[in-house]
Amino acid sequence: MIRKILFIDSTHPLLVQKLKDAGFIVELDYESSKEEVIAKISSFFGVIIRSRFTIDKTFIDHASQLKFIGRVGAGMESIDVDYAKSKGIACISSPEGNRNAVGEHALGLLLALSNNIVKANSEVKAGVWSREANRGFELEGKTIAIIGYGNTGSAFAQKLSGFHANVIAYDKYKTGFSSDIVTEVTEEKLFELADVVSFHVPYNQETHYYFNTNYINKYIKSLYLLNTSRGKVVCIEDLVTCLRTKKIVGAALDVLEYEDTSLNNAPKELWSEGMNFLSQAPNVILTPHIAGWTNESNVKLSTIIADKVIYLFNK
Repeated sequence: MIRKILFIDSTHPLLVQKLKDAGFIVELDYESSKEEVIAKISSFFGVIIRSRFTIDKTFIDHASQLKFIGRVGAGMESIDVDYAKSKGIACISSPEGNRNAVGEHALGLLLALSNNIVKANSEVKAGVWSREANRGFELEGKTIAIIGYGNTGSAFAQKLSGFHANVIAYDKYKTGFSSDIVTEVTEEKLFELADVVSFHVPYNQETHYYFNTNYINKYIKSLYLLNTSRGKVVCIEDLVTCLRTKKIVGAALDVLEYEDTSLNNAPKELWSEGMNFLSQAPNVILTPHIAGWTNESNVKLSTIIADKVIYLFNK
């Protein structure tokens, strides 16, 4: 069988080169529609994708020769992984490649929130020198709760290790991970102790609107919220409600529920009332899904995918 790999999205050139060097034939197609790709997918051994479109049952049913789907990134919500596996197709991702970048970005967001850096920067540039209104708080002694202790959650904990904060974590599917940098706790302990909550969970049916009003009201304290996972983990309308009641005293979001499958946000003219509120709130920081989007992670994500494909199929 000719081992052709179709690249549906652009990646770092290292990925293409490493696969070619390993004897695979590579075809790049960043422009064809999903329907056009489906029409030719039956001749391909593998597919490389980021987030251009979903790989669903219809796509998989036409991919009669497919042996793997490689996603250059961490989340696999755009791929019907269970159905692919039922057809003998390996589903490969590279969450190890951007965990450091996400951990650093989450820390940056937290420091920006705690010290009013974004707000103060805008004020100074507008000629406003307001020190007292921009008093911040120190991380030392605060309890920072990490929800989801996988690649990015554990990387964030590592970044926090020098700040003398109380770092706790809850993961529904993982136990026994307490260490000198993090304490594993029950969800009830999160509700009792947290000053800051940071989401590091995959997006699926269980985590859809994980953050909602009912959930956040279980916490004893008012909170700062970080989300660097997926947009639909946080219900924006409920976040706005919590910001207005001051149950959430500040939020930093790298992802938004309005992002499409290509991870682009809705144009401004289509923003909801909630999105407009967030864009104007001085205690909210928004970044455009760039937590894992560094020069270094670009190389690592592609290198890891190449190494996994070569390991599985070039023995």
